[in-house]
Amino acid sequence: MNVVKYDPFRDLRNLQDEMNRLFSGTFSRGSQDEILRGAWSPSVDIYEGKNEIVLEAELPGMNAEDVNISIENNIITIGGERRFEKKDETDNYHRVERSYGSFTRSFSLPPTVSSENAQAEFVNGVLRLTLAKREEAKPRRIEIKAGSENAQTKTIDANARANEKTNSANG
Repeated sequence: MNVVKYDPFRDLRNLQDEMNRLFSGTFSRGSQDEILRGAWSPSVDIYEGKNEIVLEAELPGMNAEDVNISIENNIITIGGERRFEKKDETDNYHRVERSYGSFTRSFSLPPTVSSENAQAEFVNGVLRLTLAKREEAKPRRIEIKAGSENAQTKTIDANARANEKTNSANG
């Protein structure tokens, strides 16, 4: 048998969590159908590779035509709408848990990213957007030559962002 420490405020915290959850959604003064749809926001992963930054968004049940992507002033915006389609008028839904409606997500891009050659693909409900890094932001190798003829040559790896941080700290 495990010993459980008594917490006199546990029920109060649970009540507060439930109230926060209840009021955290945004309700419009529209029809009951709009309230049932709720607001939704697709899950997004953003990761950085050696030469690019990749954004992946989960958009189940949507088509590529339902999604809009724009890049302006180093801000990428993904928007669209997932519609509730009733299969048959005689269907009587007892529970609708999936979210429907329009969404918009915006993300700031670092200045090291170029939006000129952006590529987007939509496969199995996942939007994958690939943005190439600018040439000056990619890592490069710098060769160090010694003063004498018989000395060895040493090569080091340099990263443009590391140099930018050093320069901005010194300048």
